[in-house]
Amino acid sequence: MNHGLRNAAAAFCVGGFAALGQAPFGLWGVSVLALAGLFWGILRQNSRKKAFWISWLGGAGYFCVSLSWIVSPFFVDAARDGWMAPFALVLMGFGLALFWAAAASVAFGLPKPILALTLTAAELARGYVLTGFPWALIGHIWIDTPVAQWAAILGPSGLTLLTCLLAVGMIGRAHLGAGILFLAVWGAGVWQLSLPMPLDTTVRLRLIQPNAAQSLKWDADQARVFFDRLIMMTAVQPAPDLVIWPETALPYTLEYDPELAQIIADAAGGATVAMGRQRVAGLQGWNSLSILSPSGVETAVYDKHHLVPFGEYIPFGDLLFDWFDISAFAAQTGNAYSAGQGPQVLDLGHMGKMLPLICYEAVFPQDLRTDTRATWILQITNDAWFGKITGPFQHAAQARLRAIEQGLPLVRVANTGVTAIYDARGRVLAELDFDIASYLDAALPAPLAQTPYARWGEWPLLVLLTSLSILVLLRDKKPKT
Repeated sequence: MNHGLRNAAAAFCVGGFAALGQAPFGLWGVSVLALAGLFWGILRQNSRKKAFWISWLGGAGYFCVSLSWIVSPFFVDAARDGWMAPFALVLMGFGLALFWAAAASVAFGLPKPILALTLTAAELARGYVLTGFPWALIGHIWIDTPVAQWAAILGPSGLTLLTCLLAVGMIGRAHLGAGILFLAVWGAGVWQLSLPMPLDTTVRLRLIQPNAAQSLKWDADQARVFFDRLIMMTAVQPAPDLVIWPETALPYTLEYDPELAQIIADAAGGATVAMGRQRVAGLQGWNSLSILSPSGVETAVYDKHHLVPFGEYIPFGDLLFDWFDISAFAAQTGNAYSAGQGPQVLDLGHMGKMLPLICYEAVFPQDLRTDTRATWILQITNDAWFGKITGPFQHAAQARLRAIEQGLPLVRVANTGVTAIYDARGRVLAELDFDIASYLDAALPAPLAQTPYARWGEWPLLVLLTSLSILVLLRDKKPKT
């Protein structure tokens, strides 16, 4: 193997090791060391082209390992879709790695810390470009540590900046500074977690995890089995204030079977029910959350607005129908989900103001920005698509980070797991075992005051990135003595 191929293979493998800080492994130390090794390999290159390639291959290794769960949806029907799995993983891994390659290209020839800043900017951009995909951000390696508390100020990309600065510091002459920075942010996180929390509310919740296998979820013969399972757990007495079913839990449609609402309400025994379902109107359909009153009246509906490209809709599908009369990909002809109007807060009276998120929406910090501040967050999801090894646990970890960023408790109800309740600092208060059919009764935690990140979003980070860039460049221009 020639020198170039050895470097390429090494970059890919080191990038893969950098992914081991992601859930469920949580090996953040391995991630920081691996990133330091990758940065060393990028910074020693003598041309922009070589820096681009090393960064691209390192990023590809990182994303191919961290997003390995992406093959799982293709094996729900392996005979039909299994052949696409490796192509999806390779295209996603090497495609997202272009963000890292662009960061290395911009930083080439500039002072070392600039690479940390450009990679942070690239990871931030990854959450917005082409509807965004901020899954497995570098900063997510800290979610299960006290360092994650800094997300309340600088958001997830602030954690990425910290990680990249530590990695760059380890390969230069700033070892001591990197160590002091790490100890300072860790210590501040420990102090934050030591602060007293408000008492839980008096609202009682029931989280239902029906554990419907994805391959059977829409099977006509199994639909009644899963519905009866949901009804049975809903009916357990004493009734809570609110019963919550996961994403698309209802295997039927209320529009075609209106008597179901009363059946569900009767089972709830005086409780309100929040349930994931498919809502239809004419030829259009939505991935929705419905609120049923104790009398069986639908009092509120939230339609998912941040849809999964190619999974829930085809980009430009409606335009293809409008312009060329191609209906196969158009939501307006019933061949994809339609998008809701945007994030919203549902006022549930004594149960507080709830901000609903459906599945994938919990990955996006920007999807929690509303004019009205909620008092708690609800994520309903069906993570059976994501397999049983890494995907559901990464998804749940990112939802935890939303709680820290907003200073709000988060209730997560999943079809197969992870079903849990997190306090406003992201700590697990109660959790169901993964991949079982069960339910969890618990109190709704109380919120904290609005965090800086909830108030200002990415602006503090952008100011910090700009300021650090200017300081590093000005320092580099000082005459050497």
